[in-house]
Amino acid sequence: MSVLEGSWQHESITVNGVKLHYVTQGEGSLMLMLHGFPEFWYSWRHQIPEFAKDFKVVALDLRGYNDSEKPKNQSAYVMNEFVRDVEGVIKGLGYEKSIVLGHDWGGAIAWNFAYSHPEMVERLIVLNLPHPAKFAEGLRTPQQLLRSSYMFLFQLPGIPEFLIQSFDYQLIETAFKGMAVNKSAFTQADIEAYKDAAAKRGALTAMLNYYRNLFQQRMVNRNWGVLEVPTLMIWGEDDTALGKELTYGTQVYVKDFQIKYIPSCSHWVQQEQPQLVNQYIREFLGC
Repeated sequence: MSVLEGSWQHESITVNGVKLHYVTQGEGSLMLMLHGFPEFWYSWRHQIPEFAKDFKVVALDLRGYNDSEKPKNQSAYVMNEFVRDVEGVIKGLGYEKSIVLGHDWGGAIAWNFAYSHPEMVERLIVLNLPHPAKFAEGLRTPQQLLRSSYMFLFQLPGIPEFLIQSFDYQLIETAFKGMAVNKSAFTQADIEAYKDAAAKRGALTAMLNYYRNLFQQRMVNRNWGVLEVPTLMIWGEDDTALGKELTYGTQVYVKDFQIKYIPSCSHWVQQEQPQLVNQYIREFLGC
């Protein structure tokens, strides 16, 4: 799959009633990585070997994705369950707390988990996903509603699956290379890996069910207080799906907050600018 793959291991763990696949490398304190849509653990391929030098890195396939179990009921894809999955993984691996990294949907889960279980989060690192309160504010603006219009398409039954599968999953390639500023950040092998993961039986509907429950469910936290967990946000400034303005004012909700903007970089920040992302994470962690 990648020249980087070699010393990391593929393992699985059953938590919260689902069997979850993950890739792991390294020893020490736990660093848990949560990917977004339409990805899987592979989106952290540039971070896994780097941080395995100092931590036990675990890059999870979220429920419904790639080699993790794919519950058939749409009701299985709600934030309460995602938070329980993360709690179960940390405890199931024998840890009391973890550094938690999240990008896109993984970032949304990371935010919610940190609010629900701050005692289990040593440090929080979120990439290109705003604080939930800021995202809710953004969805009340015309510009962000336009950027998020794909989420409304995803509410339709069957049609998104048909469109994404068409022409050998061409929309998967378009999502990455079309949005990326640096197109060379994604090799054809990378694109094929994402297509193959989406093509696994039941995966595409499961992935879309995250969005199909987005407007119906009650989030874990509706009254967002001040988060005590030290938090780093990394933001690719040329994100066509999420406007940079969604980051403004985040410090109101986080006591110890840092943000690093990366210019000329898309939503796929840790894949497009991995060295800079890794540098910022190391500086934040002091290692």
